[in-house]
Amino acid sequence: MGPGLASMLVFILLILIWSVYIKRNIGEVAFIGMIVVSLFGGSRAAELLLGGIKYALSYEVLFASLAFVFMSFLLQSTSVLQGMLKIFNRLFRKMKGGPAYVNTAISSFLGMLSGGNTPNAATSGAFTAQWLLSTGWKREQAATLIAANGGLGAGFPPSSSLFIVLAFPTVAGAVSEGQLYIALFLTGIYQVIWRVVYIHYIIRKNHIVLPETVTDEPWSSVMKTAGKNLLLFLGAIIPVALNMGPLSDLIAGRSEVWKAAVDSINILVWIPILMIAIILALGWKDIREKFHSREQFVEELIPHFSSTGGLLIFVFAASNIISKLGLSEDIVQILNSMSLSKVATVVIILILVAVVAGPLSSTATLTSIGVISHAILVSVGIDPLAAATAILVVASTEGASPPASGALFVACGLTECDPPKIFMPLIKWFVLPITCIAVLVCLGILPLPR
Repeated sequence: MGPGLASMLVFILLILIWSVYIKRNIGEVAFIGMIVVSLFGGSRAAELLLGGIKYALSYEVLFASLAFVFMSFLLQSTSVLQGMLKIFNRLFRKMKGGPAYVNTAISSFLGMLSGGNTPNAATSGAFTAQWLLSTGWKREQAATLIAANGGLGAGFPPSSSLFIVLAFPTVAGAVSEGQLYIALFLTGIYQVIWRVVYIHYIIRKNHIVLPETVTDEPWSSVMKTAGKNLLLFLGAIIPVALNMGPLSDLIAGRSEVWKAAVDSINILVWIPILMIAIILALGWKDIREKFHSREQFVEELIPHFSSTGGLLIFVFAASNIISKLGLSEDIVQILNSMSLSKVATVVIILILVAVVAGPLSSTATLTSIGVISHAILVSVGIDPLAAATAILVVASTEGASPPASGALFVACGLTECDPPKIFMPLIKWFVLPITCIAVLVCLGILPLPR
């Protein structure tokens, strides 16, 4: 076993044992794990460690996760949240589990636009996290749903993952872009159906009923008192509109300078910035009334960041180190040495892809082991389209795969949930079932369009 694969397994085991059995702060073991995985580099340990920390500090997901923690704090400190919930409750007042369906719908829609797991979780969660909590969802359940739904960013086409797979030598000559696009869209629907099953389970388990605040208050009255809070949606609409779609194309078409400006807009960075600005504008009076001094504001804010910041830095740094240690080469070596039955090969290959998607992003997973995984699946008689689609489906579990999923930490920041508490629920309710969906697709049990 090479250093890349060995370090990844040690890192995952350390986090699971520390958080599940020892029940200590996960930030502690993330720091220890970062040091331990760097030691797998031998004489390069110091170089790998410094490089990993530098990568983590410049990673936009770190900023976005902390920004959403701050945004969640502001929402709870102003009347903006109450105004939004009043509108949502009026809109979905006769539907149990309304915010869960809204989150899934938004995530699916954004998945068809952006293809990004973490931005997907950030955008949909920003509007539904507190709404879920206020309607009977526990913090762990809400964070689990938001993080898992983030995976629909790569679960629906188009996405960077799709184009990476289309470039595979074993795919390029056998599968057209249109075929893979439609197939991935259908498997995205399969994933949504599973999420509806999960939502129904939580509704029954928590005995969620219609909100007590349900009234027949006319829309005119609701909009008069709470309508201004809809401006919060501009925080997501503006960056998304400038980043993709007809408005983006129109602006980018003016000149190369404008195109470069549009390309420089990072949704993950600008959504929390604009939302924070809008919340401050709408709720400044509430903040001044609640906090009598800057010192009080900072004292109440700091605990929300106490463990999240360090945890993210250490986890992202460790992921970078593991990748540099040669994880992809180690996986390729193992896959090449396998001699198994068709079904066993499918199951093992897809499980390996899911495991690698834990510390790596979906694109990094496909870049590192995607080509050899697809080649092995085709070599045992799997249809090239089914194999390509199944690999994409499993890679999309990045949003729900502990320990280094950006969507996971964004979801926990929005719901103020301790990340280790959703590790096992994510694996149980999403990583394993979605991997099963991929296996069924690969074996032809779940149909794909031709």
